Amino acid sequence: MTRDLLVFGEDWGALPSSTQHLILHLSSANKTVWVNSIGLRRPRVSLHDIKRIWHKINSDTHSISHQSGLPNDNFHIVNPKTIPAPHYKLERKIARELITAQVKPVIKKAKLHAPILWMSLPTAIDVADNIEHSALIYYCGDDFSSLAGVDYKSVRQHEKKLVEKADLIIAASETLAAHFPAEKTKILPHGVDYPLFSTPTERAKDLVDDGRPIAGFYGSISKWLDLALLTQAIARLPHWHFVFIGAAVIDITELEGFDNVTFLGPKPHHLLPSYVQHWTACLLPFIKNQQIEHCNPLKLREYLASGRPVISTDFPAISPYLEFVTAVKTAEELVLALTNSIPKDINPHQQLAVSDQTWSSQADQVSKWIDLL
Repeated sequence: MTRDLLVFGEDWGALPSSTQHLILHLSSANKTVWVNSIGLRRPRVSLHDIKRIWHKINSDTHSISHQSGLPNDNFHIVNPKTIPAPHYKLERKIARELITAQVKPVIKKAKLHAPILWMSLPTAIDVADNIEHSALIYYCGDDFSSLAGVDYKSVRQHEKKLVEKADLIIAASETLAAHFPAEKTKILPHGVDYPLFSTPTERAKDLVDDGRPIAGFYGSISKWLDLALLTQAIARLPHWHFVFIGAAVIDITELEGFDNVTFLGPKPHHLLPSYVQHWTACLLPFIKNQQIEHCNPLKLREYLASGRPVISTDFPAISPYLEFVTAVKTAEELVLALTNSIPKDINPHQQLAVSDQTWSSQADQVSKWIDLL
């Protein structure tokens, strides 16, 4: 049975999130309107925030499916102009009316009928009472209370209301699910684009190729990376090359000082296999905090699907894969794990462990839950 979807998520086309992966599959059979991010925090006086505000102000309120970058003819995008992360009562009322006025015409244009509201951002809940809908889903892929830069007080208020109103809560991990009412909460671990990461591909042209083994990481280069651990290990392994892919939002001066470290900047998601498949080992070097304890990083299964050795600090999400992931706590253990990863070929058993955990199969499970709403 097909059901129309109205999705409140991050900006469509940003680095693929679990919400984007799931909705990409669900939208092939369900008419979908995607509402770009309405924010989890107030803008700051920074170049990044100024650029983002300028982009939103100058973007069309809505896009239609024949434009480039949209997945199919069932798909529409709304780029709302509103108050980010409204906190006070008047702000929330103004934001609610602004979003409603921009979303309703697109719902009509897309011919959605009493859609299911899918909310990945708690700040969207204020709109629920203004839009006719048949059910409300809260998809929780992160612990918002521990995310950097989030307006915690405002988001907590919104999330409490969202949890109360939701007909179904989908959590990406057991630790996240534990926060919500058990009677309406389902656990859906992240999937993986298995064909993309498991199919052999040519080496990226800008990936260093000087004969040294490569330890690689991709993702946000943020404060949850264990820089002390990395710095100590890199200093002890001058015959290794360490490659980082992603936007750096912390001071990386110390790491940039090493001759055997390269920062390549962000790369499109579909090009990542041309890097990771040619690394000697893949890294998940996280610090221990609440966010990491609750996270279920997409890159874990993507690393595993590549067949390359995976070395990680210890956190709950790696538990099902300890047969294939080497857990480390100290720089000495990281150095030993990297040394032992040479020379290892593609591990087909490791790939097989995630071969049935595709985004398509996860979306099929969500479809079954939706049918019961």
